[in-house]
Amino acid sequence: MNGKSDKIDRLLEKLQELQARQDNFSKEIGELRDEIVRLENIQVRDSAYGIDEITGEPPAPVFDPERFVSAVSDPPVVPVQNEVRETQISDYKASEPVEPAKIKSGLEKFIGENLINKIGIAITVLGVSIGAKYSIDHDLISPLARIILGYLVGIGLFGIALKLRKDYENYSAVLVSGAMAIMFFLTYAAYSFYALLPQVPAFILLVIFTSSAVYVAIDYNKQVIAHIGLVGAYAVPFLLDEGSGKVIILFTYIAIINLGILLIAFRKYWKPLYISSFILTWVIFLFWYDSAYQDRLHYTLALTFISIFFVIFQLIFLGYKLIQKEKFTLTDIILFLTNSFVFFGLGYSMLSVNSNGKSFLGLYTLINAAAHFSVGTLIYTYKSSDRNLYYFVIGLALVFITMAVPVQLNGNWVTLLWAGESALLFWIGRTKVVAFYEKLSYILMILAFASIIHDWTSIYENRHIINPGHRITSIWNTDFLSAILFVATFSYINFLNNSKLYMPARFQQEALNSIIKFTVPAILLIVLYNTFRIEIATYWDQLYSDSIIRVDLGGKRTVGTYWDSDLKSFKSLWVLNYSLLFFSVLTFVNIRKIRNSDLGWVNLFINALLLIIFLLQGLYIIGCLRDSLINQELSQYYQRSLFNIMFRYIVFTFAGLTMASIYFTIKQDFLKPVSDDLHIAFDCLLFISVIWVASNELITWMDVLNSSQSNKLGLSILWGVYALILIVLGIWKKKKHLRVGAIVLFAITLAKLFFYDIAYLDTIAKTIVFVALGVLLLIISFLYNKYKHVISEE
Repeated sequence: MNGKSDKIDRLLEKLQELQARQDNFSKEIGELRDEIVRLENIQVRDSAYGIDEITGEPPAPVFDPERFVSAVSDPPVVPVQNEVRETQISDYKASEPVEPAKIKSGLEKFIGENLINKIGIAITVLGVSIGAKYSIDHDLISPLARIILGYLVGIGLFGIALKLRKDYENYSAVLVSGAMAIMFFLTYAAYSFYALLPQVPAFILLVIFTSSAVYVAIDYNKQVIAHIGLVGAYAVPFLLDEGSGKVIILFTYIAIINLGILLIAFRKYWKPLYISSFILTWVIFLFWYDSAYQDRLHYTLALTFISIFFVIFQLIFLGYKLIQKEKFTLTDIILFLTNSFVFFGLGYSMLSVNSNGKSFLGLYTLINAAAHFSVGTLIYTYKSSDRNLYYFVIGLALVFITMAVPVQLNGNWVTLLWAGESALLFWIGRTKVVAFYEKLSYILMILAFASIIHDWTSIYENRHIINPGHRITSIWNTDFLSAILFVATFSYINFLNNSKLYMPARFQQEALNSIIKFTVPAILLIVLYNTFRIEIATYWDQLYSDSIIRVDLGGKRTVGTYWDSDLKSFKSLWVLNYSLLFFSVLTFVNIRKIRNSDLGWVNLFINALLLIIFLLQGLYIIGCLRDSLINQELSQYYQRSLFNIMFRYIVFTFAGLTMASIYFTIKQDFLKPVSDDLHIAFDCLLFISVIWVASNELITWMDVLNSSQSNKLGLSILWGVYALILIVLGIWKKKKHLRVGAIVLFAITLAKLFFYDIAYLDTIAKTIVFVALGVLLLIISFLYNKYKHVISEE
């Protein structure tokens, strides 16, 4: 007992110590909160008199007590402390300024300090323009004097702005922007209206004014100055293009402006400015490209400047974010993508219409990929906090590599490069846990799959028909080897996909996750199956093409053209044999190694479908071979041997293997639970196949023995005996569906007997068949009576 008491005392002492620490923490948090509340109230009061609404700068964040409370690491929760905290928060909320007063004060500040001065500077600039126009219309002063006076007004306005900056910075910034606008307008007038300035001096002055606008905008930290200067600067290309074809001056000037904005981008994140410059630059270039571009004159010049614009804007969009290590927003990504694809599209368009450039389309696409790899390296070097941006840019580079493949290459190379690229991206995404790469690899898998399908349709299906003289060595050809490499690549992807060491990337939509789950193995199996199937089909197609003969028929039709039709039949049957073997082997591999439930169900469906194809089509083709042997069609030109008959047993062997694979599949634990309906369906498929094959065999050998009446007699007796066997099995195995099936089969046999056989059989045959079927019916009735208790219990 003493030991337990000591332990309780120690725990109580520790509890008191923790309680004391908690009280100190609560006291410090309360003091810190009160100080923040006091400072925030002062800031809210001051901000009502000093917020600049036009600068585009975000206002200082308003203190949110709930967010603050959640951000601070709380001490252990005690009910008393919760009450204290709730009281402090409610006190703070009660001390906040009343919202209507804030709205009233903010609106008054905006009108009085911001809106009025902007209206004033706009009216001032408009007044100067109207006065200048009036003096021009009435010839009050000479053109030179007008320009000089205008510059003096702009300089004076600029000087006043600098004088007022110390005490009225916001007002001063508006005056500076107005002065810059006046300078741009007057330079335009001096160059365009009066020809007082040649092109080069006008260009130099505008560069100076643009640079000044950039400098002042950074110095004032006011985005509005840069915007007004930018609008004036981008108006210049329209006045500098005098139709002389000196577009190099136009684009050089635009590049200089963009370089100025790039300098801003390293210091300020003024997104509206970047978007404006981006749109204006490419719109001006596209307008010129559409209306004045000539391949012979402007090919090199245009490629040079779109490259310069592309690099500048990529740096503009990246500069500030990389330096400040900030995350990229959706708008940043959209701008980055748009710049990349505008550059690629324009360059591709120029190269495609140039006689020499067509051969460099693939290289140009690879240059785009290299450029984005360089950007990715830059991002990695600066160790940006947004690691997804690095993966995004590298992924974009891989997209351009993917695009370069079909641009420059064709045929199997496209398929192999896309397959290899998809494997690389999948490996990076899965092993390095980069979801973006893994998701991108799925797109490339689909592209690679579509490409190999295209290869099959354009190469395999046409090579022996369009060009009969061209022969392909089975197995040993580039198309087959390419397909094997494709299979190897997707086998590796499938290995990674099934590895429990790596977690797959997840999509938000569960349906999409389910589709992706089957994508890799489905593509692998489809390609593996078709790789050998096409080789088999091609081999027999080439034999069929080689079998052509021309026979002199005499008369008007002097020449007849024939092919060995048996070769077509052998082709179909060998493809069927291969299909039965392929999916049977796949079934047994799944049973022994993979043990995948989904694959098991797919195998069941495909194997059952193949057996139905065997019964409906395969046995019909086997019958065609039999008829060809019996009738000796074109036997003087083509060999007709007993192989036409014996080949059927090879097909039966593969069909039996498939039936066995179905039987063993439905007995596997990984396919549980298997319903009774599935067992009944298997029994139906099995026993229908047996009677169908047996009937075909009987007809075949009766035809070989030239016994036409025996066909009818033999089939009826066969079906009756088979019905009896089904009755016996149904009673023995207690399977009602077998007994019902036997009764149906016997009914069909009797209908055949009375409505078909009786009209074609002679007396002896009729006697045999009637007696045989009668005896069978008696036996069946006896069995039902003898084992009626078994059937009743069932």
